[in-house]
Amino acid sequence: MDLPQLWFGIVAFLFVGYFVLDGFDFGVGMALPFLGRDDVDRRMMINSIGPVWDLNETWLIVAGASLFAAFPEWYATLFSGFYLALLLILLALILRGVSFEYRHHRPESQWKKSFDRMIVVGSVVPALLWGVAFANIVQGVALDSGHNYTGTLFDLLNPYALLGGLTTLLLFFTHGVVFITLKTDGDLRIRARALAIRSGILTVVVAAAFLLWTNLANGSALSWLLAAVAAVLLIGSVLANLRSRSGLAFLLMALTIAFAVVDLFAALFPNVMPATDPANSLTIANASSTPYTLTVMSWVALAFLPLVVAYQVWTYWIFRKRISRTSIPVDATLPVS
Repeated sequence: MDLPQLWFGIVAFLFVGYFVLDGFDFGVGMALPFLGRDDVDRRMMINSIGPVWDLNETWLIVAGASLFAAFPEWYATLFSGFYLALLLILLALILRGVSFEYRHHRPESQWKKSFDRMIVVGSVVPALLWGVAFANIVQGVALDSGHNYTGTLFDLLNPYALLGGLTTLLLFFTHGVVFITLKTDGDLRIRARALAIRSGILTVVVAAAFLLWTNLANGSALSWLLAAVAAVLLIGSVLANLRSRSGLAFLLMALTIAFAVVDLFAALFPNVMPATDPANSLTIANASSTPYTLTVMSWVALAFLPLVVAYQVWTYWIFRKRISRTSIPVDATLPVS
């Protein structure tokens, strides 16, 4: 394996980490209207991701920085061509982050409800658009000979890409609801488990359709194998949730997302940005940085990536306890007109 292929794998790993970790954050945010019967329920759900949501988002920053340094041509084409979609994702992430920080600053119920709505919007938009973006990348887009995107935002909203967006939306939603069953106690946990079963069944159907479409159009023996593993893991997560095994259900859902993302990168290989005209496609070879740059980056990654992963594991271990209604301060639950 040469350095460009190595960094293609590292970029894939970073996006796997981002989608697995920030994915359940999005799911918790999207589940607020379905499970938050009162302010205590909503605070329990938000508190379940409170210590880790911003840490999870750093994986996106690292992935973007690695993409910029290792594959500058890919980065330039992607961010210039998809800038409206990526801008919407960025604004949604900002909206969500602000809502987490400001929701508790005033006691009025209307104040909290307004920020709750922004959390939902800030979770739905990235969950949908990330799937749309990656589906378009795998399918191929209109690029000219200078590797510039020549289509429009509406060209990105094609049936295949929208199915990809719906797939990530449902995967993240179910992932988040399963996380709630893992992190909360009492009635909220019971209702979350029931919702995870229903959404899980729907996710199996939609995800299977998307992975089948992907591999029929761009599949290889490896991508077919990865898709099959992802499907088995997803079904296993639903069955584990049926048996009230929250930890196993969450682990299997995380592995489902991981294998689904790896499957997309496997379907993409050896391209990084396929074009509708294959002559204009960006590949690992023609989009990568110089060997010297990749060598320096490899040593930096070797030194710091294990530390990042270790810190992430330590953080989740520290905040591993379940949250119950008694964990919410009494003064925060008093209705204020």
